[in-house]
Amino acid sequence: MTDEWRGWREAAQAALYGDVGFYRSPARSPKGPAGHFRTSVHASPLFAGAVARLLTGIARELNTGTVALVDVGAGRGELLTGVLAALAARPEAPDVTPYAVEVAARPPGLDPRIEWCAEPPAGVTGLLFANEWLDNVPVEVAEADAEGVPRYVQVRTSDGAERLGAPVTGVDAAWLERWWPLSVPGERAEIGRPRDAAWAGAVGSLAAGLAVAVDYAHGRDARPPFGTLTGFRGGREVRPVPDGSCDLTAHVALDACAAAVTEPVAESVTAAGTDASTELTDQRAALRRLGVGGDRPPLSLATTDPAGYVRALAAAGEAAELTARGGLGDFGWLLHRVGLPALPP
Repeated sequence: MTDEWRGWREAAQAALYGDVGFYRSPARSPKGPAGHFRTSVHASPLFAGAVARLLTGIARELNTGTVALVDVGAGRGELLTGVLAALAARPEAPDVTPYAVEVAARPPGLDPRIEWCAEPPAGVTGLLFANEWLDNVPVEVAEADAEGVPRYVQVRTSDGAERLGAPVTGVDAAWLERWWPLSVPGERAEIGRPRDAAWAGAVGSLAAGLAVAVDYAHGRDARPPFGTLTGFRGGREVRPVPDGSCDLTAHVALDACAAAVTEPVAESVTAAGTDASTELTDQRAALRRLGVGGDRPPLSLATTDPAGYVRALAAAGEAAELTARGGLGDFGWLLHRVGLPALPP
């Protein structure tokens, strides 16, 4: 990579997704994303089991025995592999066409049923699931200068040094004003417009079903005053340098992503009473609805079934990690129902 000053969006795009970028180069990331950070998918097979139950429920609502499962930002296909294994143990499970949406090359040994593609397939029916995808969609970073004027932050690709550039104008300025206003000198924001567009496009690829985005997130009433841009390498948080050597990530304004989907279709409700209804919740609540609660098994089970008690205790520990406050349980879940009856309030 050349040593030059760029906006963060351009710099991160090249660093993550260029020909020798972090997500494309096997030399930089031989184990894939799992070698650098731990997600819910890697924490426990209970997460894939919950997604399998969610998919089964969507198939039931759609009244079909065949559905698609689209994993956006699929990594090495870990989630799809886990969901297929969980479905194999469920006699009522639907037939599934699995799609892995990923910029990296298909890993060797992946289940041949999984279709590997660069973009979400258009017009499918079923479940689209994006776990920690939107946080890796590159965005511009803005900072309020000494007069409180938001300016684009420029970054030097070789070492991550920063400087303030031109004032933020146009659609980016409008986005900031609505979703993340800046006025105090030194305050920073990540301008989430590319993520809004990416998510609206992903949801729009579904003919019918459910689209789910899972990410660390924040709402308009609690934005972090200095942003969240950071890097990860080898399981450790590091200084964000856009040279291709580390993951670059920032938390997601999921409320803005939700509006990007719901506002354009607000007047397109069909006569049948279906629409793209939306829910924004956290992982703790979402997984509890899907049967992942973290409750310890009764002590009496240790006497009647010692091996079962040990298994149940281990599962409870994994469930507790997935739903923990201050940890994975704080992930935001954004759900859009497409072509399905809206849930009661």
